[in-house]
Order: sequence, then C-alpha cells, then structure tokens
Amino acid sequence: MSDPELITFPHETGVAVSTLPQAFQQTITVRPDGVALRTAGGIQEITWAEYGQRVETIAAGLAALGVKRGDTVGIMLTNRPEFHLVDTAALHLGAIPFSIYNTSSPEQIEYLFGNADNAVVVTEQVFLPLIQAASTNVTTTIVVDGVASDAVSLADLEQTPAPDGFDFTASWQAVEPGDLATLIYTSGTTGPPKGVEITHRNMIAELACLADEVEVGFDDRVISYLPAAHIADRVSSHGANMVRGIQVTTVTDPREIAAVLPEVHPTFFFGVPRVWQKIRAGIEAKMAQETSPVKKNLASWALGVGAAAAQAQLDGKPLGALTRAQHGLADKLVLHKVRAALGMDQITFAGSGAAAIPPEVLSFFLGLGIPVLEVWGMSETTGVSTMNTPDAIKLGSVGKVVRGVEAKLADDGELLIRGPVNMRGYRNQPEKTAETIDPDGWLATGDIATIDDDGFVTIVDRKKELIINESGKNMSPTNIENAMKAASSLIGQVVAIGDGRPYISALVVLDPDAAAVRAKTHDMSDADLATVSAHPKVVEEIITAVKVGNGKLSRVEQIKRFTVIPAAWDPGGDELTPTMKLRRKPISDKYAEHIVALYDEEVSDIVIDLR
Repeated sequence: MSDPELITFPHETGVAVSTLPQAFQQTITVRPDGVALRTAGGIQEITWAEYGQRVETIAAGLAALGVKRGDTVGIMLTNRPEFHLVDTAALHLGAIPFSIYNTSSPEQIEYLFGNADNAVVVTEQVFLPLIQAASTNVTTTIVVDGVASDAVSLADLEQTPAPDGFDFTASWQAVEPGDLATLIYTSGTTGPPKGVEITHRNMIAELACLADEVEVGFDDRVISYLPAAHIADRVSSHGANMVRGIQVTTVTDPREIAAVLPEVHPTFFFGVPRVWQKIRAGIEAKMAQETSPVKKNLASWALGVGAAAAQAQLDGKPLGALTRAQHGLADKLVLHKVRAALGMDQITFAGSGAAAIPPEVLSFFLGLGIPVLEVWGMSETTGVSTMNTPDAIKLGSVGKVVRGVEAKLADDGELLIRGPVNMRGYRNQPEKTAETIDPDGWLATGDIATIDDDGFVTIVDRKKELIINESGKNMSPTNIENAMKAASSLIGQVVAIGDGRPYISALVVLDPDAAAVRAKTHDMSDADLATVSAHPKVVEEIITAVKVGNGKLSRVEQIKRFTVIPAAWDPGGDELTPTMKLRRKPISDKYAEHIVALYDEEVSDIVIDLR
C-alpha cells in the first residue's frame, strides 16, 4: 500500500486496514462459520467462509470478462445477498461497482451508464427489458436469478476459469486508498444526477468516524432494505458488513420491513423519516382499533409516562422516585412489549437521516424506549457527518460533527464540511466539483444551517428551496411541512408553496396505509384513494391536522389555503425521489393548475380556505 493512512477497527484481528478488500480479507477470518449474509426467514444463508470463496470465484469470472482495475460495473438489483457478493468481488479487482435505482427508466439508465461508461451490468430478469431498451455501451449483462437469453447467469460466471496470469491476492492487494470504491448518483431533485466519486479512503474514514459512536461487530444484526444506490445502505449495511462484521439480512421489498423486524430483531437500524413515521402510525392505528377500554387506557397511560420520562431526559432532569417507579411499571406492562412486538427490543443504535424528521416523531420513540438519533450527511460526504449521540441529544438538531470532520458556516449561512469523508469529486464534471469543493477542501453542502455554542448543528433547509414571500420573509418549507406531518399520520406528503406569494399554501397527499385504515373506519373498505380523500370525515381530519400544525408555526409560516391531491405519490415517481425527497420543480410543473387555484379567490371547490 502506498498510502500510510491505516485504521484499526475493534474486531478480533486488530489489523490496521486502509481499503475495503483489505478489511474484508481480515473480517472473513474471524468467524468463518458465522452467517454473514441472509434473507428474511433464513431461506438463504451465506457464511463468512462461503462469502470469501464466492467473492474469489466471481472476481475470477469478472476478470475473464475483461473487468480490471478502474473499470466500472453497473448493478441494478433488489436488496439480496448477490449484491454483496458481486459488489465485493468487483472491489477486489480494483473495479468500481455502482448501483442505480430500480425505478430508473430506460432514458435514465442511458444517462447513468453513459456517465459511468460501464461495459458490464449485473441485474435480475425483471429489469432486463429496461436495460435492453436503453442505448448504452454495455456488452455483457449478468443475471443473478436464473438463465436469460442474451445474458450470462451468475452461476455460469462463477464456473468460468480465471484468465491466464490472474492472481486474486495480488489483485486486491494492489487496490489503494485513493482508488474509487463506488459512484453514488444523486437523486436529481433539480437536474440530472451527478456521479459522486467515493474512494476507499472515504469509506474507511466514514466507518472509522462512526466506530467512535456506534459499536457494532459480529454479534450485531442489520436489515438491508434501503436501495444500494443510496449512500446510507452502502455504508451502514454493505460497508459495515465488510469492515465490522455485522450480519446483514436483505429484504427485497421495503414494504415488508415491518414483518421482517420481529424475525431479525436488529441491533442496528437506520430509517429515513418516512419509515419512522409509518411505524409510529402503525402503533397509533393499533391503539385506535383496540376494543378493550382497559387495554386502551393502559397503553395511553404507559405512553404518557414514557413521554414524561423522555422529556425529563431531554431537559437533563433526573426522574423523581414516583416517576421512576411509574416508568418502570409502564415499561414492564406495555412499552417493552411494544418494542418486542415491533422487533426493536434489542436495538443498540437507531438512526434517522436523509431528510428532516419532525421532532415529535423522535419524542414519541424516545418515550417508547427507542432513542432514534437524527444524523446528517450526504452522498458527497460519504454519509454521516454530524450525529446526535445517546448522551448528547438535541431534538431538532442533527447533532455534532463526528471525529475527523470539521464544520463551519459561510457568510450566507451555508454549511461547509471538510474532512477525509469528502468525495473526490463529481464524475466527468470538473466544473461542478470546483463549484462544490474550494481549494482549502471545504465542501459546500447546499444546506443553510446554524451551529450553537455547544456545537449542535441545525439544518434550516436547502439553500435553493427556501421560500421568500412577497414581503421578503425567508421561510423553510421543510419546517412548515413537518409541522403538518407531525400533526397526523393521515398526511403522507405536504408541499408548502409561497415563493413570491402573499401567503403560504400547500398541496396535501394522504398516506395510503393510513387512508386504508380510515376507509375501514368509515365503512368504505373498497374505496380508492381519491374517494377516501374526498370523504367529509377525512377532509375534516386533515383540516384539524393543518390547524394543529399551524399552531406550531409563526403567523407568516401558517398554511392559509390547501388542496388535497387525490392520488398516491410513490418513491421514484414524478413527485418523489427514490429516497422520498420531494421533487419540487416537477411538482410545481405537474400541479401548476392546482397551485394557481390556491391563489385564486374565485376557486373554492378544490381549495380549503383557513383564513
């Protein structure tokens, strides 16, 4: 290795590492018979020894296809063990494996593969038509689930002899910290995705930063359900698996996460805000459906006691003897049972990131005995750069910077980050790279933030998304939207509008699962979302929620008029990125008539006026 930056991780080998293959080769020696990768229910289980063997055979097969150091390998897979096998094998060649979202259209695939310039793609049969419809330079397609025409099966690839002169050990030992480990394509909320270049040094540095606050190892379990194209899954499951030895259970369909949690009982769990909101909504829905007044009152009492204990913790106040006794009883009778039923009774770390989460949701889980720690990071910083910790929680903030990372504010309040986690740059976009990282190494995040005297960072909003009304008042749309979503689980998405306008208005979209519960409550189980959205009782509930949300905002931030969009918004669709971020410009274009109506005094049939 030419780079002196070596990091020792706290697993049994105690060997310093500087690249992912080097770490993996140490990890597989610790518990060769232990399960490294599995699917829900244990239908498929791969030990560390098997993992290491298959990585070697797949690497040989890829080398026979001509894949070498510096080549890119595209991956379009659901969450499954084969992703880890193929990605890790490519890394051992010094190649650059990268994933794309499964919602990608042929046009998007064409753009992404054009930027990455990959000749090989690994996929499943269900995605073949999309890939084949795109005009790319791909010459070899590998399918992991059987045999398909015009494609190589993974099974056949593993049987392919290594090319003459191929030395697997020499191959992975030649990988250097500055080599690229992957490309992370940004969600593209404002334009075409940019290819974020993440090096081995970046990945090792990020995992080292997290090791200070998150102790995970071979006895720990994580569920991989977020897209592998997202930096969160690549670090918290794939990277942590290779470097720290955490066991990964893959879930093909993220909608099955609630069913898988009780089977796995993860010790580490990371969720985007919508996941935590839906879990909370599920608990509240079950309470609402409880027919026994005694059980309902007991649950309500226990949650109230938990909330009081959580607030005391946040305020830094000790619990009194009576409150402590009540909390112990509440935990024994209700709270522990709820955690166990959720499958979250063994969690040692729970995190939320990728977007802002309403503080009320964090308070709810803290009261339940599951401290969900809000973190902040981005693809360009290899994931987490700031985080709350169990002994330093400040709701509404994203915590303090992790070890080795520096943060400061630009003159306009933009958050700047510097450290070994910062990306190398944007692929084939030197101008964008220069705009984002200055000569001193400070990366402009695009987020407006504040940093208090204790070092807690609070994100105000995206710099380009701030609302400036016609009076010149700056407002955070995310703050307004989260106030509404925190008020009712029925509200799935909110888009605050008001740039250059006299007041704030909003588009409201129902959460499909919560809407289904309301449909049953109002005797219309077979009704579609549009019908449920128009039901008087449902509209009344939304109005009440918006009023409650408004009560937490300043007068100028309050929503004065809104309309309910009678359709679901799916991740990867016109309105949401695959990671559930709002695509504000496409939304503005698609719902232009609705937005015009919100500011038209003559329109009242689809607009609810709260003025």
